[in-house]
Amino acid sequence: MGVVEHITIEGAPDPIAPFSHACSAGHLVFLTGQMPIDPNSGELVAGEIETQTIRVMENLKIVLNGMGLDLSDVVSARAFLTDMGDYEAFNSTYRSFFDPDKLPARTCIGVVGLALGAKVEVDFIASKDK
Repeated sequence: MGVVEHITIEGAPDPIAPFSHACSAGHLVFLTGQMPIDPNSGELVAGEIETQTIRVMENLKIVLNGMGLDLSDVVSARAFLTDMGDYEAFNSTYRSFFDPDKLPARTCIGVVGLALGAKVEVDFIASKDK
């Protein structure tokens, strides 16, 4: 049985519930879903889906970078949208963060609501194997 490491990253938004920013088990790292929260103010970033998606992705990058990883290490993502009418706008913004030839596996789920009234949340699974 492997050892699970519970990870908190300085500079990432403070958790709004009882969770770690990430947990590492073997060569995999499971990043908690990030919300569009400004890490400096702790407030939800207002705006359309594109603005909130940028903040979510930047927050995920903070967590990845804090573990010596980057977006190229992401193997899987789950996106949660409160309005599937935002799907194309979300995709366009999300896609801009990745090498177009090395996109992670992804699931996108429509949900009734997200914490704090956010429009989007994204979580990742990344690999520490280089």
